[in-house]
Order: sequence, then structure tokens, then C-alpha cells
Amino acid sequence: MGLLSGKTLLVGVTGGIAAYKACELVSRLKKLGAEVHVIMTASAMKLVQPATLEVLSQNPVATDTFHAFDSKEVTHIALAKAADLVVIAPASANVIAKLANGLADDMLTTTLLATQAPLLLAPAMNTVMYQHPATQANLQLLVSRGAMTIGPDGGWLACGDVGPGRMSEPHEIAEECLRILTASGDFKGKKVLVTAGPTREALDPVRYLSNHSSGKMGYAIAQAALKRGAEVTLVTGSVNLPPLGGAEMVHVTTTQELYEAVTGLAPGQDVVIQAAAPADYQAQRVSYQKLKKKGDQGLDLHLVPTRDVAQAIGQHKKPGQVFVGFAAETENLIENAQRKLTGKNLDFIVLNDVTQPGAGFSVDTNIATIISPEAVSQLPKMTKRELADRILDEVKRVSVPAEE
Repeated sequence: MGLLSGKTLLVGVTGGIAAYKACELVSRLKKLGAEVHVIMTASAMKLVQPATLEVLSQNPVATDTFHAFDSKEVTHIALAKAADLVVIAPASANVIAKLANGLADDMLTTTLLATQAPLLLAPAMNTVMYQHPATQANLQLLVSRGAMTIGPDGGWLACGDVGPGRMSEPHEIAEECLRILTASGDFKGKKVLVTAGPTREALDPVRYLSNHSSGKMGYAIAQAALKRGAEVTLVTGSVNLPPLGGAEMVHVTTTQELYEAVTGLAPGQDVVIQAAAPADYQAQRVSYQKLKKKGDQGLDLHLVPTRDVAQAIGQHKKPGQVFVGFAAETENLIENAQRKLTGKNLDFIVLNDVTQPGAGFSVDTNIATIISPEAVSQLPKMTKRELADRILDEVKRVSVPAEE
């Protein structure tokens, strides 16, 4: 029996050039043991023949709202009720807009409006289309309603552009489906506080000090905790990411605001994961007027340390509470991380060498080393969502007292 035996997946295929990848996705889901039904839009059928997906899914492909497979049931309602998960791959800008606005003018959107199953979107489109404010607003609205997304990835697109818009690979989408459908609920009843993103320290009304943190790692951890049943609070700095549906969102800008939010919330949490990247320094005095350039003269900034958020949490950590930190390092990696592990009273720390390709800021992958007082565990390159689950697995391990 496969890992998805007994699960029914509904795969929606829209008219993006990546529609051909749906064939591999359906094949992979079948190999995992899932019952797979496919719905294709009219545009998708111009790129991939329904017969191909019928063979791969071993089920008729639904293409017409008014064509019934069984005269005793309404097809789109039957599919909507049967689905344990709906995944749209590729998810075009058009279908994302339709779903955001509740339109139901074809078989796919009609079925989506009738289902209560979780929804996973794999966006795929031209970079400019993806970055258009309308598309971003539609995605944010769907995520706020509980939809999940994977990708898009960056790179060369079929149109010749370079940038985000390429659909995630079928094996990545299949793995995400597996994670969603096999979530154990092992964090049910747990309160998890996650921090994410950078803080900003003003220099004048125009400029600020900050860092390259995108917030992707913290958001991935919060999403993973939600899928495992936790009650999640996400304290986030200024990021370009959609709100995380299901989590309590707390927005901060400065390190002081992060400090106040986290120290106020931490005592009521079972787990605190400090994935944010707070600025270490702030201006001793913020100029109320824009600092003007004066010819070739330099500019001297007088900086003072910000409050240490992690140290404050560690000093007041309550018995049984698990506290996890991050260390983004460029040299003396293990030594610096172990010093932080001890000094901040962490249960374990996640170390990133940000000089490695695929492990730095803004990318969707990470290369991490998990360091606890007992062990140093180096992990291979993986997606941030995969690493999020590995971190939560470690949280579980350290929260269970060792047998004597």
C-alpha cells in the first residue's frame, strides 16, 4: 500500500505551458497510492490531450460541467465531496483570479466552489503577470482563506523572461501533497510562537538599517506547525509574503517592537522559535530631517546596540518550554552557534552558512546544521518547508524527557 492509499486527490490543470508537467504529477500521486481525478480547462486541453491524463489517472478526465460520468450524480458535486485535497498545477493567473472572486464558469471553478477540501496552488505564469498587483492581491486573498501555495520558482521561463513564475517541479508538488495529507496532528493543543523577517531601524525619515532576511524560513515553520495542529502566532517584520491563513499575525517594524511583542507573548507559549533577523544596532539619534549629501564628505553614523530579544526569552524561559534560535553565520560557524546556544539558553539552534549557494536569504531552499547541547547534526540541502518539519521533529524530541 502506498503512503496515500485511501486518499482522493483532485488535480486541476489550467492552460499554462507547464500543463505538460501535470502528467508527471498525476503519475507520482498514483505511485503513492492515491485515487486521482483530473479536471482540465478548455485551454489546458489545447496543450495536453485528456486521453494522456485518463491513462495516467485511470479515471475519466472531467472537462465539461454538463457532461455526467454517472446519471445518478452531479459530477462536479461528486468530485467536490470525494476530494481529500485539491491541487491546481499549473495554476494560471486567470484561474487564481476566478477563485479569488468566487467565479464558477467552467468545470474546474464550479467544482472548487463546491468543495471543502484543502486547496494547494502551484502558480505558473510570466514573471510580470505573477508580480502584477492584481495577481498578488488575489493570491493573498486565497491564502487568507486557507489556501496553500507552492512556488513559483525562479529561472528561465518559456517566454524567454527570467524571474519567478516557473511552476514547482512535480516531485516537489507531490511531496507537498504527501505532507498535507499525512500531517500527524502531533502538535495539536500546543501553542507555538514563531518570529520571521527583518526589523528596520530608522536613520532619518527616508533611510533605515536592515538586512536581507525574506521571512520565508519563519513563515515555512509557522505553516508547518499549523498543518501539525498547533495554535500558531506569527510575529513578522516587513516582508513581501502573503498573510498566513490560520495563524494569528502580529506585525512589527523595529527591534524594540519585536522585543515587546515577543516578551509579552512568550510566557503563554509551549514553543518559541526565533527565526526573525532583528537588527543588532540602531542609530543613537534618529534625524528628523533627511540626512543630506554634502559633496564628497563622508557620513558618520553613531550606532548603539538594540535590545537582545533572544536573550530576554531565554532568561525567562519557563519549565517545559522549548526555545529554538537561528544563527546566520559566515565564519567560525559551529563555534559562534554554540556560543549563542549557551548564552541565549536555547534548547537547540539552527545554523545557516549564508555564504553557501541555496542557503542564503530570499531563496526557497536551505542548508542547515541543528546544534543541541548533545549533538551536531548537519542536514542536506532541502526546501525551507522540509526543513521546517525537521525543526518541529527536533522540538518534539527535546520536549520529551529522555528515559532513565
